[in-house]
Amino acid sequence: MYRQGDVLIVPVDAEKVPSYLADASGEPRDVRGRLVLALGEVTGHAHAVTGPGRLIREPGDASGRMLLHLPSGGRVVHEEHAAIPLPKGWFRVVRQREYLPGSVRVVAD
Repeated sequence: MYRQGDVLIVPVDAEKVPSYLADASGEPRDVRGRLVLALGEVTGHAHAVTGPGRLIREPGDASGRMLLHLPSGGRVVHEEHAAIPLPKGWFRVVRQREYLPGSVRVVAD
């Protein structure tokens, strides 16, 4: 498991990734060529992955869960944190949530 700020990255067995997700095209990269896992609303900083791969949002999931596929590994980067190397493989990306009276929301910077 890997954590950077409010983003948790958990390795997933490739055999457990549903085929409709494994074949999905994925999210577009930002203007810097990164796969953005979480974007800070106040600072504009981003938890992002560099290197070849795909970031796939799980359809109908309001909690912000995503799958990340890195065929040759990559790095999680952020302007205020040390970079974290990731091996090749599949990962579940989970955003930290917080409870507010009457609701639960994804944490934002």
